[in-house]
Amino acid sequence: MPAALEALVSSGRIADLILALLALELLALAVYRWRGGLRLRMRDVVPNTLSGASLVLALRVALTDGPVWALAAWLLAAFAAHLTDLALRARGR
Repeated sequence: MPAALEALVSSGRIADLILALLALELLALAVYRWRGGLRLRMRDVVPNTLSGASLVLALRVALTDGPVWALAAWLLAAFAAHLTDLALRARGR
């Protein structure tokens, strides 16, 4: 099992799995909201999800020894999404 886990991490596939889980979470929230069970607006959830997804993509670049500029770009995207999330929260949604 440790060899499989090492391969999962070193190949960056762990980041792909996390991104798939984030997408499923967003889809589940959208369906739950559509059925009337969630009062959150999706525009309030998406910036937070984008911030997390950008951090996971930065992780994938780092794990696969990708270019430094790509790592910086994903970290900048995460920061921008985080600031958007904070701005929405500060406005009271």
